[in-house]
Amino acid sequence: MGKEKKNSEKEKFIVVKKVEKGSIADEIGLESGDKIVSINGEKVVDIFDYRFLITDEVIELKIIKCNSDLWEIEIEKDVYEDLGLEFDSPMIDSAKSCMNKCIFCFIDQLPRGMRSTLYFKDDDTRLSFLSGNYVTLTNIKDNDLDKIVKYHMSPINISVHTTNPDLRIKMLNNKNAGDVMEKIKKLAKAGIMINCQIVLCRNINDGTELDRTISDLSALYPEVNSISVVPVGLTKYREGLPDLIPHDKISASRTIEQVAEWQERLLKKKGSRIVYPADEFYVMAGCEMPDYYEYEDFPQLENGVGLVALFKHEFNDYLNYLKRLNIDNLHMLRSNNKMRKVSIATGVLAYEFINGLARELEKTFENIRINVYPVKNDFFGEQVTVTGLLTGRDIIQQLSCGEPDLGEELLISESMLKANDDVFLDDYTVKMLEEQLNIKLTVVKNNGKDFILKAIGLNCD
Repeated sequence: MGKEKKNSEKEKFIVVKKVEKGSIADEIGLESGDKIVSINGEKVVDIFDYRFLITDEVIELKIIKCNSDLWEIEIEKDVYEDLGLEFDSPMIDSAKSCMNKCIFCFIDQLPRGMRSTLYFKDDDTRLSFLSGNYVTLTNIKDNDLDKIVKYHMSPINISVHTTNPDLRIKMLNNKNAGDVMEKIKKLAKAGIMINCQIVLCRNINDGTELDRTISDLSALYPEVNSISVVPVGLTKYREGLPDLIPHDKISASRTIEQVAEWQERLLKKKGSRIVYPADEFYVMAGCEMPDYYEYEDFPQLENGVGLVALFKHEFNDYLNYLKRLNIDNLHMLRSNNKMRKVSIATGVLAYEFINGLARELEKTFENIRINVYPVKNDFFGEQVTVTGLLTGRDIIQQLSCGEPDLGEELLISESMLKANDDVFLDDYTVKMLEEQLNIKLTVVKNNGKDFILKAIGLNCD
């Protein structure tokens, strides 16, 4: 490999944040603050360009050093060997923002004064691939689709809502929204796996429109891997927004029946159910949740599809494992085998389910008492019932009234908190709740095993 210094030239570039010690980049003298102009003569726009271009055994780097010198470097390395560079953003460049004005947009229903990141509407296919975000495809061009195909960015999660072009334009308030099926077909033809989402709005994209959407999308199976049908979420902050009707027991039951007919038909014809209603519909309708096996490989957990069935399955598996052990020995893991009293704060939607699990634990472990408290969502409005949208303030206010018996510990779901942080949606922290409620808070992972361990006070595998 060699270096050639030239005068710096003005070009678009990406900035190196960090160089891994002992890496190829470190050995050739790259440093934090250096700028990558091109790799193999091609400009690097995002992380996908970068990863693709560095896979060859021989690559040519054009670098602007911190002192403005231009280096042209030829590197010989193993195929797929990394250079050891890190950048400010995981994607390198900025995320694409949403250009729609959806009639059901949840972000438009947020109150003022929340942290700024909550108001950003991303609609970036790269984030769909990297993080599982859902995208509408209204802001991408042919070259963007070509890039997805070129780098085989699979799976991609797409917010479809309806395959009726005119209706989709109306629901998304975007004249570019009508060609979603053409884009999906292009991706499917290239072997890109696609998971689709339908936010179901009463008297708008339900009924025969839902039939049309399921029919159009399921015809592209197996590339269209799954379709979720989720109820529209409505907060109390809808002034100036379109009038939407919340789902109720009748509409939820109708949706479940309609989707069940499609599942039966598709299972016979395609070998997969493909389409699934969100758990919330079953709770609204007062219907029993489907069995664990009916969710196949659980393709839409992030949309609240199959969460209850999976959690219950994990819970039963681990509880049965503990029952096979000597329960007396398990009790000895707790100091003095004394009575343990804990409480759980959960959303209204999950209350009956969580309370049922708590009662099962009490039957199995005689020295445990668990109080489960459903917390109403005063912050967003009582129509919002999911646990993940509870705020710290609501928990404090409702668990401070009437002197509830919280015991020695309060358990909360990790879904209430910002990822990898201890902050609620309203910027209350776990520490603030501990101080105001005068109790230890324990964060529970979203799986049945951790629920059991945290509830009974064991920190073992």
